[in-house]
Amino acid sequence: MKRARVMDACDDALVRRLVSADPVANLFIASRVDAGVLRHGSPATLYGWPAEAPRHLLHAGSNLVPAFAYCEPDERDAALAAFADALGQHRWCQSIVGESGTALALHRALAVRSRSYAGQREIRPRQPLMVTRRVASLPMDVPVRRITMAEFPSYHAAAIAMYTEEVGVDPTAGGGRNGYRIHCQGTVESGRAWGIVDDTGAVVFKADVGISCGGIAQVQGVWLDPRLRGRGLAAPAMAAATRHILEDHEVVSLYVNDFNTRAVRTYLRTGFTIAGQFATVLY
Repeated sequence: MKRARVMDACDDALVRRLVSADPVANLFIASRVDAGVLRHGSPATLYGWPAEAPRHLLHAGSNLVPAFAYCEPDERDAALAAFADALGQHRWCQSIVGESGTALALHRALAVRSRSYAGQREIRPRQPLMVTRRVASLPMDVPVRRITMAEFPSYHAAAIAMYTEEVGVDPTAGGGRNGYRIHCQGTVESGRAWGIVDDTGAVVFKADVGISCGGIAQVQGVWLDPRLRGRGLAAPAMAAATRHILEDHEVVSLYVNDFNTRAVRTYLRTGFTIAGQFATVLY
């Protein structure tokens, strides 16, 4: 059986060529390459298959993220089996995320090898991947702006509420309190947090640029204060945030759970279109 191998700095050009085949779907891996995943000492690993001339990739860190070129099912299964062998029996990741068919097949390949991968908390098999280059014109104008550290306590509380509602766990529980606070602080300090601040100084809407690479931004952490939901504010707020983000990027993308029909409708109204489908396995 052909094996997978660890990619390194010598593979930089090859990896960038592979991820450029679908730059929106492969944005996470492209951003990790820019962040140094191919350098010695990186906390994450990028695998390639087959070892002799890699065509498929797997990022292995806190998230397992595959990037596969189009191939026949037999080739995909062989690649996934090789990646599963390379990862071993112990699970380090918190999730598996990627193109739906590949991510779910990777989970199955891992689960039959190790109970640690079979004990997932939840599988979200259908998450539309959405993109836009232009925001729709909406009648309501809302005051979305960059969040500053002056609003950080309220932003941090909103981020915790968003994460708990979306993922189903409190990100500050256990030993995650300091790590999540540092993550949120970095988002604000780097100018990647956009939102609406009301007259009391409270953040009542937020949308973050979670990933940015090669002119493409992926929006994450979208949240509207529950007290304001159902008033027609979500789409204008998202449109305003997206318009700001497009000032520095050519494309804005995001992915959303298919069962969150209200959010899907909001993004469609904003001007997003469906470009693919992701899946997420949560541990």
